[in-house]
Amino acid sequence: MKKYLQYGILLFLFLSLISFKIRDNNRKSSKNDPEPQYLSNLEREVIEELNLARSHPKVYADFLASYADLFIGREVHESGKTILLTKEGKEAVIEAIKFLRKQAPLGILKASIGMSKGAGDMVRMQETTSQIGHKGRDGSTFAERISRYGTWSGLCSENIDYGNNVARRIVMALIIDDGVGSRGHRKSIFEPGFKRVGVSFGSHKTYNYMCVIEYAIGYTEK
Repeated sequence: MKKYLQYGILLFLFLSLISFKIRDNNRKSSKNDPEPQYLSNLEREVIEELNLARSHPKVYADFLASYADLFIGREVHESGKTILLTKEGKEAVIEAIKFLRKQAPLGILKASIGMSKGAGDMVRMQETTSQIGHKGRDGSTFAERISRYGTWSGLCSENIDYGNNVARRIVMALIIDDGVGSRGHRKSIFEPGFKRVGVSFGSHKTYNYMCVIEYAIGYTEK
C-alpha cells in the first residue's frame, strides 16, 4: 500500500491558503528599509527566492520544469521521500511554467522588520494548533497584524504555506498554487507594486511547518 503525504487536508488547506488583498489609497509609501538581521537563515532564503522568482521568472520556470519531471499522475515521486499527492497534478506545474515564461521581470522586495513581526504573530497563534487560514485566534486580520508595528500603504497581502521547510519548495508551492483556482498566492508574489516583505517561519501542529509572508507597496516602521 502506498503512503501519501497529503499537502494538508487538501480541500481545507488550499481554501485556507487563498491570498487576501486590502487596498488603502490614502497613505504614503515608506523609504525605510532595515537590514534583515532579525530574520533566520531560512526566512532570509525565502525572501531571496521570492526576489529570484520576481527578477528572473524564466530561470524559475526551469526549476519548476525539473519538478514537473517528478510527477506520475497527481503524485510526486521524489527519491527517498514519501509520495506527495497533489490536487491538480502535473498540469498545475505546467500552467505555472507557462506563466513564468511570459512574466516580465519585476523589482525586488525589501525586508521589513515590522511586517516580519506581524507575520510572527500569526505563526505564534497557529503553531500549537491545527488552525489554518488568515484569521488570527484573536480575530485579527493580516492588515491589522502588520499595523501593530508600522503603517502600510497602497496595498497589502498575505501568503501562508503549510508543510514545507525549504525556501525553494515554499516559493514553488505558492507559485504553482495547486488547488487554488484564483492563483492568489502567485498573484501576490508577482504583484508589480509590492516593494516590502516580511517573513516568519515556524512549526505547525498538523502540517509540521508553516511560513507566513506579508507584502505591501509601502511600509513605514514604527
